[in-house]
Amino acid sequence: MTRRELLMGFAAAAGSGCAPKAPSEGGGRPELRWGVQSGEVTSGSGLVWCRSDRPARMIVECVGRRSIGPTVSADTDFTGKVPIVGLGPRTRVPYRVAFEAEKLSDWVEGSFVTAPMENDTGDVVFAWSGDTNGQGWGIDDARGGMPAYATLLARRPEFFLHCGDQIYADNPIPPSIGDWKNLVADGKDHVAETLDDFRGAFRYARASKEVRALSAAVPLFSVWDDHEVQNDWWPGQTPRIDMHMAYARRAMFEHTPTLRDPSGAMYRSFRWGAHLEVFMLDGRSYRTSNTPIADPARFLGDAQLAWLAESLARSTATWKVVACDMPIGLVVAQNGIVDAIANGEDGLPGARELEFARLFSTLKARGVKNVVWLTADVHYAAVHEYAPERAAFKDFDPFTEFVAGPMHAGSFPRKKLDDTFGIDVVWASDAPGSPATGDQFFGIVRIDGKTKTMTVTLVDSRNRDRNVSFVRPQS
Repeated sequence: MTRRELLMGFAAAAGSGCAPKAPSEGGGRPELRWGVQSGEVTSGSGLVWCRSDRPARMIVECVGRRSIGPTVSADTDFTGKVPIVGLGPRTRVPYRVAFEAEKLSDWVEGSFVTAPMENDTGDVVFAWSGDTNGQGWGIDDARGGMPAYATLLARRPEFFLHCGDQIYADNPIPPSIGDWKNLVADGKDHVAETLDDFRGAFRYARASKEVRALSAAVPLFSVWDDHEVQNDWWPGQTPRIDMHMAYARRAMFEHTPTLRDPSGAMYRSFRWGAHLEVFMLDGRSYRTSNTPIADPARFLGDAQLAWLAESLARSTATWKVVACDMPIGLVVAQNGIVDAIANGEDGLPGARELEFARLFSTLKARGVKNVVWLTADVHYAAVHEYAPERAAFKDFDPFTEFVAGPMHAGSFPRKKLDDTFGIDVVWASDAPGSPATGDQFFGIVRIDGKTKTMTVTLVDSRNRDRNVSFVRPQS
């Protein structure tokens, strides 16, 4: 695929978003107001997502073939997914989607780039961030809608990792915040309580043309954090939380392009050429309570921890990127109750830190190199270096963690540090802000196919490079 072909594919996909409009009055013609989205991309396949406004049969046309998908209904909030197989590696694949009821809908177009083969040593470019529609910040078309999504699309990543808080089920979106005038929609004018409320929270962002344009051109891989359910929740906290957790998982799997069972494990990995494997974690489903702190305390749980250690050790990729919802060495707490990995007590590992101490020791013992962590959650951007010479716990190899976000929410002050793993803040964004001030952040990761150097650029929603880091691989 040439650069010209890549740019043409982005331009076509970005212009194909289907803008919101009033529902069709009769005639049996479905409407697709939420755009398209791809995901689950491999070197030979991808998954296409779309939503209808009524019961209808999903149809996807791609590479000269027509695939008849599911008949969507209210049972899945009228969402459908169709796998596309038999594709070539590192290729931009155009597709279009329609739904058919009594009549055929208009077509909505998109495209995605397939992954390189595992022996492909070419360049890689991808993005990550988190935290969307928090603190009441919604869509204001007069102020750029959701501007960071347009800025991200202009950087042309091959895929986008959303590292949690893809919705804020517990944050209503009011008519305005100062002179920021929000689009108000059903399901986002109150805290989510019902299954349809959680679905409405996922639908909300797709009313943004910026989100639809990115979705039409860039595959999505996502994990969850707390606000998909409720701030700082844990399983078993209350019967109501467990009910909302089930609603949130179902809505998330309906509204994101994944083939996984919504009742099964969310953690997984995917390969992107010779130089990259991404390991996506679930930091919510297996954690123990915040108060009282359980003994033993858990963040990942035994099965996920064992999977991560073994998978990292077996990976043949140059870079092993771990996508986690929370940073490791920042103290995330409210009213003295800690929700983070770090327990806020400098010194040897305790509580949830013990899981990570075991992981880091195992990776050192097995000689696993070039592990980089990408995180979100804290609503500011940062570069963290962890090193045993300044840590209370010594049995690990140095590593780097990058923090991005928010994608579209309030931005916050810096968090307190915990010295257990020797965190050093190389760089961090400063004053709090919001979408109105341009203080929204995502990261762009570029891996040079020849030198294998990883360049990580933290970018704000005004398209300014705020920090550039170079991480060179260890042999």
